Amino acid sequence: MTIRTRFAPSPTGLLHVGNARAALFNFLFARHHGGEFLLRIEDTDKERSTQKAVDVIFDGLAWMGIEADAEPVFQSARQDRHTEVALELLAKGQAYKCFCTPEELTAMREKAMTEKRPPRYDGTWRDRDPSEAPEGAPYVVRLKAPREGETVIKDLVQGEVRVANAEMDDLILLRSDGTPTYLHAVVVDDHDMEITHVMRGDDHLTNTFRQAMIYRAMGWDLPHFAHLPLIHGPDGAKLSKRHGAQSVVDFREEGYLPEALCNYLLRLGWGHGDAEVLSREEQIKLFDLDGVGRSPSRMDYVKLAHLNGIWMRQADDTRLTNDVMERLQGREGVGTDDKTRARILAMMPGLKERAKTLVELADNAAFAGFTLPLTFTPKAEKLLGEDGRRVLEGVGKELAALKDFTPEAIDATLRAYAEKHEIKLGSVAQPLRAAMTGSTTSPGIDLTLSALGQDEVLARIAAVLASGSVDA
Repeated sequence: MTIRTRFAPSPTGLLHVGNARAALFNFLFARHHGGEFLLRIEDTDKERSTQKAVDVIFDGLAWMGIEADAEPVFQSARQDRHTEVALELLAKGQAYKCFCTPEELTAMREKAMTEKRPPRYDGTWRDRDPSEAPEGAPYVVRLKAPREGETVIKDLVQGEVRVANAEMDDLILLRSDGTPTYLHAVVVDDHDMEITHVMRGDDHLTNTFRQAMIYRAMGWDLPHFAHLPLIHGPDGAKLSKRHGAQSVVDFREEGYLPEALCNYLLRLGWGHGDAEVLSREEQIKLFDLDGVGRSPSRMDYVKLAHLNGIWMRQADDTRLTNDVMERLQGREGVGTDDKTRARILAMMPGLKERAKTLVELADNAAFAGFTLPLTFTPKAEKLLGEDGRRVLEGVGKELAALKDFTPEAIDATLRAYAEKHEIKLGSVAQPLRAAMTGSTTSPGIDLTLSALGQDEVLARIAAVLASGSVDA
Protein backbone atom coordinates (compact mmCIF):
# COMPACT_ATOMS: atom_id res chain seq x y z
CA MET A 1 0.00 0.00 0.00
CA THR A 2 1.29 3.44 -0.95
CA ILE A 3 0.64 5.85 1.88
CA ARG A 4 -1.18 8.97 0.72
CA THR A 5 -1.86 12.00 2.87
CA ARG A 6 -3.47 15.28 1.98
CA PHE A 7 -3.77 18.85 3.14
CA ALA A 8 -7.21 20.24 2.37
CA PRO A 9 -7.61 23.88 3.40
CA SER A 10 -10.60 26.10 2.69
CA PRO A 11 -9.57 29.31 0.88
CA THR A 12 -11.59 31.61 3.10
CA GLY A 13 -8.82 33.43 4.98
CA LEU A 14 -5.19 33.28 6.02
CA LEU A 15 -3.11 30.11 6.36
CA HIS A 16 -3.44 29.73 10.12
CA VAL A 17 -0.51 28.30 12.06
CA GLY A 18 -2.62 25.31 13.12
CA ASN A 19 -3.36 24.46 9.49
CA ALA A 20 0.29 25.01 8.62
CA ARG A 21 1.31 22.46 11.25
CA ALA A 22 -1.24 19.97 9.90
CA ALA A 23 0.21 20.44 6.42
CA LEU A 24 3.72 19.89 7.78
CA PHE A 25 2.74 16.72 9.65
CA ASN A 26 0.99 15.27 6.59
CA PHE A 27 3.98 16.14 4.40
CA LEU A 28 6.56 14.65 6.77
CA PHE A 29 4.51 11.50 7.38
CA ALA A 30 4.20 10.84 3.65
CA ARG A 31 7.89 11.49 3.04
CA HIS A 32 8.94 9.34 6.02
CA HIS A 33 6.99 6.38 4.65
CA GLY A 34 7.94 6.91 1.01
CA GLY A 35 4.38 7.87 0.16
CA GLU A 36 2.64 10.78 -1.54
CA PHE A 37 1.47 14.13 -0.21
CA LEU A 38 -1.45 15.76 -2.02
CA LEU A 39 -3.13 19.15 -1.88
CA ARG A 40 -6.86 19.78 -2.21
CA ILE A 41 -8.48 23.22 -2.12
CA GLU A 42 -11.93 22.90 -0.56
CA ASP A 43 -13.56 25.84 -2.29
CA THR A 44 -17.20 24.78 -2.34
CA ASP A 45 -18.17 27.81 -0.22
CA LYS A 46 -18.33 30.21 -3.17
CA GLU A 47 -19.37 33.20 -1.10
CA ARG A 48 -16.33 33.05 1.19
CA SER A 49 -13.69 31.43 -1.03
CA THR A 50 -11.39 33.88 -2.80
CA GLN A 51 -8.52 33.64 -5.26
CA LYS A 52 -6.47 35.80 -2.91
CA ALA A 53 -6.85 33.19 -0.17
CA VAL A 54 -5.88 30.44 -2.63
CA ASP A 55 -2.73 32.38 -3.50
CA VAL A 56 -1.94 32.81 0.21
CA ILE A 57 -2.15 29.03 0.68
CA PHE A 58 0.13 28.29 -2.28
CA ASP A 59 2.59 31.01 -1.30
CA GLY A 60 2.66 29.95 2.36
CA LEU A 61 3.26 26.28 1.57
CA ALA A 62 6.01 27.17 -0.92
CA TRP A 63 7.67 29.41 1.69
CA MET A 64 7.58 26.54 4.19
CA GLY A 65 9.11 24.16 1.65
CA ILE A 66 6.02 21.92 1.57
CA GLU A 67 5.52 20.64 -1.97
CA ALA A 68 2.68 18.42 -3.17
CA ASP A 69 3.38 15.41 -5.37
CA ALA A 70 0.64 16.26 -7.88
CA GLU A 71 -1.30 19.24 -9.15
CA PRO A 72 -3.78 20.56 -6.57
CA VAL A 73 -7.37 19.35 -6.73
CA PHE A 74 -10.10 21.97 -6.54
CA GLN A 75 -13.15 20.56 -4.83
CA SER A 76 -15.56 22.81 -6.74
CA ALA A 77 -14.53 21.12 -10.00
CA ARG A 78 -15.75 17.76 -8.70
CA GLN A 79 -19.35 18.70 -7.94
CA ASP A 80 -20.78 16.30 -10.53
CA ARG A 81 -18.95 13.39 -8.87
CA HIS A 82 -20.23 14.39 -5.41
CA THR A 83 -23.76 14.52 -6.76
CA GLU A 84 -23.31 11.14 -8.46
CA VAL A 85 -22.42 9.46 -5.16
CA ALA A 86 -25.31 11.11 -3.32
CA LEU A 87 -27.75 9.89 -5.96
CA GLU A 88 -26.24 6.40 -5.75
CA LEU A 89 -26.92 6.38 -2.01
CA LEU A 90 -30.46 7.55 -2.73
CA ALA A 91 -30.98 4.73 -5.25
CA LYS A 92 -29.61 2.15 -2.76
CA GLY A 93 -32.00 3.28 -0.05
CA GLN A 94 -29.11 4.60 2.04
CA ALA A 95 -30.38 8.16 1.64
CA TYR A 96 -33.75 9.86 1.22
CA LYS A 97 -35.41 13.08 0.12
CA CYS A 98 -36.40 15.47 2.89
CA PHE A 99 -39.07 18.04 2.03
CA CYS A 100 -39.12 19.91 5.36
CA THR A 101 -39.56 23.66 4.95
CA PRO A 102 -37.30 26.16 6.75
CA GLU A 103 -40.23 26.99 9.02
CA GLU A 104 -40.72 23.33 9.94
CA LEU A 105 -37.02 22.92 10.71
CA THR A 106 -37.07 26.03 12.91
CA ALA A 107 -40.08 24.74 14.80
CA MET A 108 -38.35 21.37 15.17
CA ARG A 109 -35.27 22.98 16.72
CA GLU A 110 -37.30 25.20 19.04
CA LYS A 111 -39.35 22.26 20.29
CA ALA A 112 -36.19 20.24 20.99
CA MET A 113 -34.65 23.11 22.92
CA THR A 114 -37.85 23.61 24.92
CA GLU A 115 -37.76 19.93 25.83
CA LYS A 116 -34.05 20.27 26.62
CA ARG A 117 -33.03 17.94 23.83
CA PRO A 118 -30.21 18.51 21.30
CA PRO A 119 -31.68 20.41 18.30
CA ARG A 120 -31.34 17.58 15.79
CA TYR A 121 -33.39 16.77 12.73
CA ASP A 122 -36.09 14.30 13.85
CA GLY A 123 -36.29 12.14 10.72
CA THR A 124 -39.70 13.41 9.59
CA TRP A 125 -39.18 12.25 5.98
CA ARG A 126 -36.91 9.30 6.73
CA ASP A 127 -39.59 6.65 6.08
CA ARG A 128 -42.22 8.65 4.22
CA ASP A 129 -43.04 8.25 0.56
CA PRO A 130 -41.82 11.25 -1.47
CA SER A 131 -45.19 11.25 -3.24
CA GLU A 132 -46.67 12.71 -0.06
CA ALA A 133 -44.81 15.97 -0.68
CA PRO A 134 -46.42 18.81 -2.66
CA GLU A 135 -45.66 18.61 -6.36
CA GLY A 136 -42.44 20.47 -7.23
CA ALA A 137 -41.55 21.07 -3.58
CA PRO A 138 -37.81 21.65 -2.95
CA TYR A 139 -35.95 18.96 -1.05
CA VAL A 140 -32.56 18.04 0.33
CA VAL A 141 -30.98 14.59 0.21
CA ARG A 142 -30.17 13.20 3.65
CA LEU A 143 -28.09 10.17 4.62
CA LYS A 144 -30.12 7.47 6.36
CA ALA A 145 -27.76 7.17 9.30
CA PRO A 146 -27.90 4.12 11.59
CA ARG A 147 -29.86 4.72 14.80
CA GLU A 148 -28.73 1.70 16.78
CA GLY A 149 -25.30 0.81 18.10
CA GLU A 150 -22.28 3.09 17.96
CA THR A 151 -19.64 4.34 15.57
CA VAL A 152 -16.04 3.54 16.57
CA ILE A 153 -12.93 5.27 15.22
CA LYS A 154 -9.51 3.85 15.98
CA ASP A 155 -7.62 7.12 15.93
CA LEU A 156 -3.84 6.98 15.54
CA VAL A 157 -3.37 9.85 18.01
CA GLN A 158 -6.45 9.91 20.24
CA GLY A 159 -6.80 6.14 20.55
CA GLU A 160 -10.17 4.43 20.25
CA VAL A 161 -13.04 6.92 20.31
CA ARG A 162 -16.72 6.10 19.99
CA VAL A 163 -20.12 7.76 19.86
CA ALA A 164 -23.64 6.37 20.10
CA ASN A 165 -25.39 6.54 16.73
CA ALA A 166 -28.52 7.82 18.46
CA GLU A 167 -26.63 11.05 19.15
CA MET A 168 -26.26 11.85 15.44
CA ASP A 169 -28.95 12.86 12.99
CA ASP A 170 -29.35 12.27 9.27
CA LEU A 171 -26.85 14.65 7.73
CA ILE A 172 -27.55 16.49 4.48
CA LEU A 173 -25.66 15.26 1.41
CA LEU A 174 -27.21 17.53 -1.21
CA ARG A 175 -28.76 20.93 -0.50
CA SER A 176 -32.07 22.00 -2.01
CA ASP A 177 -30.20 23.75 -4.84
CA GLY A 178 -28.46 20.46 -5.69
CA THR A 179 -25.04 21.44 -4.39
CA PRO A 180 -23.15 18.94 -2.20
CA THR A 181 -22.34 19.69 1.42
CA TYR A 182 -18.79 19.94 2.68
CA LEU A 183 -18.99 16.77 4.83
CA HIS A 184 -20.15 14.70 1.88
CA ALA A 185 -17.71 16.15 -0.66
CA VAL A 186 -14.72 15.49 1.60
CA VAL A 187 -15.54 11.78 1.84
CA VAL A 188 -15.94 11.39 -1.91
CA ASP A 189 -12.73 13.28 -2.61
CA ASP A 190 -10.67 11.37 -0.04
CA HIS A 191 -11.95 8.07 -1.43
CA ASP A 192 -11.31 8.97 -5.05
CA MET A 193 -7.85 10.39 -4.27
CA GLU A 194 -7.06 7.10 -2.47
CA ILE A 195 -6.11 8.90 0.74
CA THR A 196 -4.88 6.37 3.28
CA HIS A 197 -4.32 8.69 6.25
CA VAL A 198 -6.37 11.74 7.21
CA MET A 199 -4.45 13.95 9.64
CA ARG A 200 -6.25 17.08 10.82
CA GLY A 201 -7.16 19.05 13.94
CA ASP A 202 -9.15 17.30 16.64
CA ASP A 203 -11.90 19.89 16.18
CA HIS A 204 -12.85 17.71 13.17
CA LEU A 205 -13.44 14.62 15.32
CA THR A 206 -17.23 15.08 15.35
CA ASN A 207 -17.17 15.40 11.56
CA THR A 208 -15.25 12.14 11.33
CA PHE A 209 -18.02 10.16 13.02
CA ARG A 210 -20.54 11.57 10.54
CA GLN A 211 -18.27 11.00 7.56
CA ALA A 212 -17.60 7.41 8.63
CA MET A 213 -21.29 6.73 8.07
CA ILE A 214 -21.00 7.82 4.43
CA TYR A 215 -17.99 5.55 3.90
CA ARG A 216 -19.87 2.59 5.33
CA ALA A 217 -23.05 3.35 3.43
CA MET A 218 -21.04 3.26 0.20
CA GLY A 219 -19.16 0.12 1.25
CA TRP A 220 -15.83 1.95 1.11
CA ASP A 221 -12.85 1.30 3.37
CA LEU A 222 -12.20 4.06 5.86
CA PRO A 223 -8.79 5.77 5.82
CA HIS A 224 -6.75 5.85 8.99
CA PHE A 225 -7.59 8.94 11.03
CA ALA A 226 -5.21 10.96 13.19
CA HIS A 227 -6.70 13.95 14.99
CA LEU A 228 -4.05 16.41 16.09
CA PRO A 229 -4.46 18.45 19.29
CA LEU A 230 -5.04 22.15 18.69
CA ILE A 231 -2.55 24.96 19.25
CA HIS A 232 -3.48 27.39 22.03
CA GLY A 233 -2.07 30.74 23.07
CA PRO A 234 0.52 31.02 25.87
CA ASP A 235 -2.32 31.45 28.38
CA GLY A 236 -4.05 28.24 27.30
CA ALA A 237 -6.91 30.07 25.54
CA LYS A 238 -7.74 29.69 21.86
CA LEU A 239 -4.99 31.25 19.76
CA SER A 240 -6.04 34.73 18.64
CA LYS A 241 -4.65 38.05 17.46
CA ARG A 242 -4.13 39.23 21.01
CA HIS A 243 -1.49 36.53 21.46
CA GLY A 244 0.56 37.72 18.46
CA ALA A 245 1.27 36.17 15.07
CA GLN A 246 -1.12 33.40 14.15
CA SER A 247 -0.79 32.96 10.38
CA VAL A 248 2.13 31.99 8.18
CA VAL A 249 2.04 35.46 6.61
CA ASP A 250 2.31 37.06 10.06
CA PHE A 251 5.36 35.02 10.96
CA ARG A 252 7.07 35.76 7.66
CA GLU A 253 6.43 39.50 7.97
CA GLU A 254 7.69 39.48 11.56
CA GLY A 255 11.02 38.10 10.39
CA TYR A 256 10.98 34.37 11.05
CA LEU A 257 12.80 31.96 8.77
CA PRO A 258 10.68 29.14 7.32
CA GLU A 259 13.17 26.57 8.66
CA ALA A 260 12.71 27.95 12.17
CA LEU A 261 8.91 28.07 12.00
CA CYS A 262 8.68 24.53 10.61
CA ASN A 263 11.16 23.28 13.21
CA TYR A 264 9.13 24.94 15.97
CA LEU A 265 5.75 23.71 14.71
CA LEU A 266 7.12 20.19 14.45
CA ARG A 267 8.21 20.26 18.09
CA LEU A 268 4.88 21.78 19.08
CA GLY A 269 3.00 18.57 19.75
CA TRP A 270 5.62 16.05 18.58
CA GLY A 271 8.81 14.93 20.23
CA HIS A 272 11.80 12.69 19.69
CA GLY A 273 13.92 12.52 22.81
CA ASP A 274 15.86 15.71 23.41
CA ALA A 275 16.11 16.62 19.72
CA GLU A 276 15.36 20.33 19.26
CA VAL A 277 17.03 21.73 16.15
CA LEU A 278 16.22 19.44 13.23
CA SER A 279 16.91 19.90 9.53
CA ARG A 280 14.23 18.91 7.01
CA GLU A 281 16.15 15.72 6.25
CA GLU A 282 16.24 14.82 9.95
CA GLN A 283 12.55 15.66 10.32
CA ILE A 284 11.63 13.28 7.51
CA LYS A 285 13.83 10.56 8.95
CA LEU A 286 12.41 10.80 12.49
CA PHE A 287 8.77 11.86 12.14
CA ASP A 288 6.00 9.38 12.82
CA LEU A 289 2.66 9.56 14.57
CA ASP A 290 3.80 7.71 17.67
CA GLY A 291 5.58 10.88 18.75
CA VAL A 292 2.45 13.07 18.60
CA GLY A 293 0.92 13.91 21.97
CA ARG A 294 -2.78 14.08 22.83
CA SER A 295 -2.80 17.36 24.74
CA PRO A 296 -3.16 20.84 23.21
CA SER A 297 0.07 22.73 22.65
CA ARG A 298 0.80 26.30 23.71
CA MET A 299 2.57 28.80 21.53
CA ASP A 300 5.77 30.06 23.11
CA TYR A 301 6.89 33.07 21.10
CA VAL A 302 10.04 33.52 23.19
CA LYS A 303 11.15 29.97 22.40
CA LEU A 304 10.31 30.47 18.72
CA ALA A 305 12.44 33.64 18.61
CA HIS A 306 15.32 31.78 20.29
CA LEU A 307 15.06 28.96 17.74
CA ASN A 308 14.89 31.50 14.92
CA GLY A 309 18.12 33.05 16.15
CA ILE A 310 19.79 29.65 15.98
CA TRP A 311 18.64 29.13 12.40
CA MET A 312 19.68 32.66 11.41
CA ARG A 313 23.21 32.06 12.63
CA GLN A 314 23.33 28.98 10.39
CA ALA A 315 21.82 30.76 7.38
CA ASP A 316 23.72 31.84 4.28
CA ASP A 317 24.94 35.46 4.51
CA THR A 318 23.87 36.35 0.97
CA ARG A 319 20.36 35.08 1.59
CA LEU A 320 20.06 37.11 4.79
CA THR A 321 21.45 40.19 3.07
CA ASN A 322 18.87 39.91 0.28
CA ASP A 323 16.06 39.72 2.85
CA VAL A 324 17.43 42.69 4.80
CA MET A 325 17.68 44.78 1.63
CA GLU A 326 14.03 44.06 0.83
CA ARG A 327 13.00 45.12 4.34
CA LEU A 328 15.01 48.34 4.09
CA GLN A 329 13.38 49.40 0.83
CA GLY A 330 11.51 52.66 1.32
CA ARG A 331 12.90 53.45 4.76
CA GLU A 332 13.47 57.16 5.13
CA GLY A 333 17.11 58.15 5.36
CA VAL A 334 18.39 54.71 4.34
CA GLY A 335 20.01 54.14 0.98
CA THR A 336 19.60 50.71 -0.59
CA ASP A 337 22.14 50.82 -3.39
CA ASP A 338 24.86 48.29 -4.19
CA LYS A 339 27.24 50.02 -1.80
CA THR A 340 24.84 49.47 1.11
CA ARG A 341 24.34 45.85 0.07
CA ALA A 342 28.08 45.23 0.02
CA ARG A 343 28.49 46.79 3.48
CA ILE A 344 25.71 44.68 4.96
CA LEU A 345 27.04 41.50 3.37
CA ALA A 346 30.49 42.19 4.80
CA MET A 347 29.05 42.74 8.29
CA MET A 348 26.53 39.89 8.17
CA PRO A 349 28.68 37.38 10.13
CA GLY A 350 28.61 39.82 13.05
CA LEU A 351 25.09 41.18 12.49
CA LYS A 352 23.37 37.79 12.58
CA GLU A 353 25.01 36.87 15.88
CA ARG A 354 22.97 39.57 17.64
CA ALA A 355 19.54 39.25 16.01
CA LYS A 356 16.67 36.83 16.63
CA THR A 357 14.42 37.89 13.74
CA LEU A 358 14.94 39.29 10.26
CA VAL A 359 13.15 42.47 11.34
CA GLU A 360 15.66 42.94 14.13
CA LEU A 361 18.46 42.11 11.71
CA ALA A 362 17.25 44.78 9.27
CA ASP A 363 16.97 47.34 12.08
CA ASN A 364 20.53 46.57 13.20
CA ALA A 365 21.87 46.72 9.64
CA ALA A 366 20.11 49.92 8.57
CA PHE A 367 23.02 52.14 9.62
CA ALA A 368 25.01 50.78 6.67
CA GLY A 369 22.82 52.85 4.37
CA PHE A 370 22.35 55.96 6.53
CA THR A 371 22.83 59.31 4.86
CA LEU A 372 24.56 62.15 6.66
CA PRO A 373 23.93 63.73 9.04
CA LEU A 374 23.01 60.84 11.32
CA THR A 375 20.53 61.04 14.16
CA PHE A 376 21.56 59.64 17.52
CA THR A 377 19.92 57.76 20.34
CA PRO A 378 20.21 59.32 23.81
CA LYS A 379 22.81 56.72 24.81
CA ALA A 380 24.86 57.47 21.68
CA GLU A 381 24.70 61.20 22.42
CA LYS A 382 26.32 60.66 25.79
CA LEU A 383 29.20 58.83 24.15
CA LEU A 384 29.77 61.74 21.77
CA GLY A 385 30.38 64.40 24.36
CA GLU A 386 33.66 66.29 24.72
CA ASP A 387 35.71 63.20 25.58
CA GLY A 388 34.17 61.17 22.81
CA ARG A 389 34.83 63.82 20.16
CA ARG A 390 38.42 64.12 21.36
CA VAL A 391 38.87 60.38 20.77
CA LEU A 392 37.21 60.62 17.36
CA GLU A 393 39.51 63.43 16.29
CA GLY A 394 42.63 61.57 17.37
CA VAL A 395 41.77 58.10 16.17
CA GLY A 396 40.34 59.55 12.96
CA LYS A 397 43.81 60.78 11.99
CA GLU A 398 45.23 57.29 12.63
CA LEU A 399 42.52 55.65 10.53
CA ALA A 400 43.04 58.16 7.73
CA ALA A 401 46.68 57.14 7.52
CA LEU A 402 45.89 53.46 7.02
CA LYS A 403 46.69 52.13 3.55
CA ASP A 404 45.11 48.74 4.27
CA PHE A 405 41.61 49.22 5.71
CA THR A 406 41.07 45.63 6.82
CA PRO A 407 39.57 44.49 10.15
CA GLU A 408 43.02 43.30 11.24
CA ALA A 409 44.72 46.62 10.45
CA ILE A 410 41.88 48.58 12.06
CA ASP A 411 42.00 46.48 15.23
CA ALA A 412 45.72 46.99 15.55
CA THR A 413 45.32 50.74 15.06
CA LEU A 414 42.60 51.08 17.69
CA ARG A 415 44.56 49.04 20.21
CA ALA A 416 47.70 51.06 19.61
CA TYR A 417 45.78 54.31 20.08
CA ALA A 418 44.23 53.09 23.34
CA GLU A 419 47.61 51.95 24.67
CA LYS A 420 49.31 55.22 23.65
CA HIS A 421 46.72 57.32 25.45
CA GLU A 422 46.40 54.90 28.39
CA ILE A 423 42.66 54.37 27.97
CA LYS A 424 40.59 51.23 27.65
CA LEU A 425 39.86 49.88 24.20
CA GLY A 426 36.17 50.35 24.92
CA SER A 427 36.71 54.07 25.36
CA VAL A 428 37.88 54.15 21.76
CA ALA A 429 35.37 51.71 20.30
CA GLN A 430 32.25 53.14 21.92
CA PRO A 431 32.38 56.70 20.52
CA LEU A 432 33.39 55.25 17.15
CA ARG A 433 30.40 52.93 17.21
CA ALA A 434 28.07 55.80 18.12
CA ALA A 435 29.49 57.97 15.32
CA MET A 436 29.11 55.16 12.76
CA THR A 437 25.65 53.87 13.70
CA GLY A 438 23.85 56.55 15.70
CA SER A 439 23.37 53.92 18.40
CA THR A 440 25.41 51.81 20.78
CA THR A 441 25.19 48.46 18.99
CA SER A 442 26.92 47.01 15.95
CA PRO A 443 29.07 44.05 15.01
CA GLY A 444 32.70 44.21 16.13
CA ILE A 445 33.98 47.73 15.57
CA ASP A 446 36.86 46.54 13.36
CA LEU A 447 34.44 44.65 11.08
CA THR A 448 32.01 47.58 11.09
CA LEU A 449 34.61 50.16 10.07
CA SER A 450 36.08 47.92 7.40
CA ALA A 451 32.64 47.22 5.91
CA LEU A 452 31.71 50.91 5.80
CA GLY A 453 34.96 51.72 4.07
CA GLN A 454 37.62 54.29 4.85
CA ASP A 455 35.96 57.23 3.07
CA GLU A 456 32.60 56.68 4.77
CA VAL A 457 34.18 56.21 8.19
CA LEU A 458 36.12 59.46 7.91
CA ALA A 459 33.03 61.27 6.59
CA ARG A 460 30.94 60.13 9.57
CA ILE A 461 33.65 61.15 12.02
CA ALA A 462 33.94 64.54 10.32
CA ALA A 463 30.18 65.05 10.47
CA VAL A 464 30.18 64.57 14.25
CA LEU A 465 33.19 66.85 14.79
CA ALA A 466 31.77 69.55 12.49
CA SER A 467 28.43 69.62 14.27
CA GLY A 468 29.90 70.68 17.57
CA SER A 469 26.85 68.98 19.01
CA VAL A 470 25.17 65.67 18.53
CA ASP A 471 21.64 66.70 19.38
CA ALA A 472 19.27 64.67 17.23
